[in-house]
Amino acid sequence: MTEPVLQSQPVSDVLAEEVLASLSQGRQITPLTGRHDGLDLPDAYRVTAAVRRLREARGERVVGRKIGFTNRTIWDEYGVHAPIWGYVHDTTLHDLADLGGSFSLSGVVEPRIEPEIAFGLARAPDAGMSERELLGCVAWVAHGFEVVQSLFPGWRFQAADTVAAFGLHGALLLGPRVEIQRSDIDLWYERLASFEITLLRDGVAADHGRASNVLGGGPLAALHHLVQVLAADRTAPPLAPGEVVTTGTLTRALPIRPSERWSTQPGAIDLGGIDVAFT
Repeated sequence: MTEPVLQSQPVSDVLAEEVLASLSQGRQITPLTGRHDGLDLPDAYRVTAAVRRLREARGERVVGRKIGFTNRTIWDEYGVHAPIWGYVHDTTLHDLADLGGSFSLSGVVEPRIEPEIAFGLARAPDAGMSERELLGCVAWVAHGFEVVQSLFPGWRFQAADTVAAFGLHGALLLGPRVEIQRSDIDLWYERLASFEITLLRDGVAADHGRASNVLGGGPLAALHHLVQVLAADRTAPPLAPGEVVTTGTLTRALPIRPSERWSTQPGAIDLGGIDVAFT
C-alpha cells in the first residue's frame, strides 16, 4: 500500500478512522482499494487492528470473531474467493431473547441477512486439532442471524475492502445457546456437517441452504479454517476461551428492510428456528 508523502499517521490508522466515521454517520464511501494503490489483505488486517484499538478506546469490548465468505456458492457474486474474518463486539452481539422479537436496522447501511451457526468457546483451540477435536473446545452451539452491511455502495468491493470495513459485520443476533455434552460430540459432529435450512421472509421461503455450503464441510470447517489462519498470523490474537465465533452464511445474503419478518426452519440438527421482525 503506497503511503502518501507527509502522512503524519500510518495509513492503517487513517483508514480506520474513516471507516469508523462512516459507520457512526450511517453513510457509504467509495471502496478503499480504488483510492489507495496496492491496498492488500495484510494492509487491510492492519486496519482491522487499528479499528479494534479505536473501538476499545471508546469503551467497546471484543467478544468474538465473525468469519465471512465461507459460503463458496456466493464467491462469484461478490468477487471474493476466500474466507475473511473480523471482530464481534459487545455492542454488536445480541441475544434474541433480550430483543423482544425485533431489531432496528437504524444505522446499518444496505443491510443483508445471513443465517449462521455460532460457537461459544470453552477453551482455546489448538492449530493442530481436527474438526472433530475442535468440538471439544466448544461449550455451546447457537443458530442466529448475522446482519451484514456494506460501507461501499451496491455491495461492490474487493476482498481487502471487506476486511477493513469490519468484515461487513453489522450485528449478530443469537438464538438459544445449546450446551454440547461430551456424550453427544459424535452426534453434533455428524449433524453439523449435514443439516439443511430454509430461510423465510414474511413466512415465504426466500432461500434454502445446507451445511456443506460452508467450505464444503459445514460450520466446523469454518472454525478450523479460522484457527489455522490465526495461527499463521503473528499480528492477530488467537481465539480465547469465552469468545463467540460465527461461521458464515448457509444461504445467500439477502437484502432486508424495516417491516419485514425473517425466520428459519433448520432440519436434522438440535437447534430450533429463529424469528425476527426488523424495524
